[in-house]
Amino acid sequence: MMTDRNFDILLMGRSSIDLYANDIGAPFHEIKNFAAYVGGCPANISVGTRRLGLRSVLLTAVGEDPVGDFVLHFLAQEGVVNNFIPRKTGRRTSAVILGIEPPDKFPLVYYRDNCADIELTIEDVLAAPIAESHLLLISGTGLSREPSRSATIFAAERARASGTKVVLDLDFRPDQWHDARAFGVTIRSVVRLTDVVLGTADEVKAGALQEDVSVTVEHSQVSGAQVSGDLLKAVETILTAGPEALVLKRGGDGTTVYLESGEKIEAATFPVEVYNVLGAGDAFASGFLYGYLKGWDWHRSARMGNACGAIVVTRHGCANFMPYEQEALTFIEERGGF
Repeated sequence: MMTDRNFDILLMGRSSIDLYANDIGAPFHEIKNFAAYVGGCPANISVGTRRLGLRSVLLTAVGEDPVGDFVLHFLAQEGVVNNFIPRKTGRRTSAVILGIEPPDKFPLVYYRDNCADIELTIEDVLAAPIAESHLLLISGTGLSREPSRSATIFAAERARASGTKVVLDLDFRPDQWHDARAFGVTIRSVVRLTDVVLGTADEVKAGALQEDVSVTVEHSQVSGAQVSGDLLKAVETILTAGPEALVLKRGGDGTTVYLESGEKIEAATFPVEVYNVLGAGDAFASGFLYGYLKGWDWHRSARMGNACGAIVVTRHGCANFMPYEQEALTFIEERGGF
């Protein structure tokens, strides 16, 4: 791993308190109680990468409220650097409520009206240690509204100028956009600033294709994704814009890494009994980025991501249940190695 900078990875975007149903299998309207965890794509990955031993910094925003205290306290306990997280006056820390109905229903409801993290500004980015980090991760939801959209693009520009790698997690949540088609317009303007793009098949198609693609992105990792003509066209569109790789998360079908050279690398998954798929993609990203920053090849990095994702889908939540480095490596070794 490179050591000439103070931090390995800076993650920018949403954070929240996640309320996971304790009544496993109960329809949403019959849920009686919840467990409280920290969530949000970049927040989850910050914890996941930290548990794997990376020096992780989170750039999000929270409100001046007890929920913000909850998020910051957990991050501090995990060792994630939270010194650059502003508290936004008059804004609230966001929340998500999640149901768990295995094997294929995991409903979730976002509470992001007036949320703090979408208020990240260019000034917040200027205060963050982008040039001191080897890698910047940005996410799709951070691009959904202003001022976070401009701040996120500005962060990617600063990263490119300072030699910091940029990874985009597509993180497409249709109900967070005024028009789902605006996601694609925005993504197509941003991918030129990225080195690696992460996403599911539905997210990739929604981001790359100008056609009115029908997408059902929530939890598509349950059944995996089949390669189609539309998907291959979308992959080509993204790679033509400049990234060195597009990493396609295919759930139980494994991971496919498409390279700008035209090479395609397949990484098999680790079969497990699925308990809860929520957060699997963030666990995958944590493991994959761990390998990427260590200089591993694409296959080995994707297998590490698959292992972390497989571990988390057997557990109740996401950030609070991310695997530690030795735990993930042992999991892989016990199942035949990389």
